[in-house]
Amino acid sequence: MDHSTKKRVFSDRKIVSDTVQTGSMTLAAAQAAQVQSENAAIAHGLKRQNPELLDHLIELYQHRLLRYLLFLTGKREVAEDLFQETWMRVLLRGAQYNGKARFDTWLFTIARNLVIDLSRKRTMASLDEMSEGGEDERPFEIAMSAPSPLDQFQSREDCAEVGEVLLKLEPTYREVLVLRFYEELSLEEIATVTRAPLSTVKSRLYRGLAALKPQVEQIRTARPLAEAGV
Repeated sequence: MDHSTKKRVFSDRKIVSDTVQTGSMTLAAAQAAQVQSENAAIAHGLKRQNPELLDHLIELYQHRLLRYLLFLTGKREVAEDLFQETWMRVLLRGAQYNGKARFDTWLFTIARNLVIDLSRKRTMASLDEMSEGGEDERPFEIAMSAPSPLDQFQSREDCAEVGEVLLKLEPTYREVLVLRFYEELSLEEIATVTRAPLSTVKSRLYRGLAALKPQVEQIRTARPLAEAGV
């Protein structure tokens, strides 16, 4: 291949690469615009206390909200009570949602505040600790290129065992893992929900994954032995 041919090939590759990159940026912008539009529509409907919108939101988010509350409280009865209370707050305080953040971020924030309020009245594991500092917030890098222990576990085990492992972790770590890997919130959105600095969220995620790993390995080692009747 002569010099002119190589130059033309590299030029063509650059054009293709630029086209793909531009297309990706355009798609991302369109998706962001759609999310903004949906958030604005939800905010408008909540201000009007639109009952049809509330029914739609409950149908759309009920499973995620109940799962989040179950992981926070560890008790189904308590989680179900708080689930109902959360939607009552959405109905009564819907005008406070301005549509600038994702609706699920706002919803989880309401639910979390209710859990904290309840924990102050009962002897259950308190989430008040989540609003306090104390973690080692020294800079570190989280290697996310490889599957996390939670990703590896979910690919091999069922949801009941995943929940069992998570419930063994400290509430501060459990909540961040649930929001990150179940609800797929960004670290910035988790910081909004938990009202914690981004560095604290990163620290909790890192330490939660570190605490999760031996639990995952223990169950993965014990399961084949149990199936073999050993």
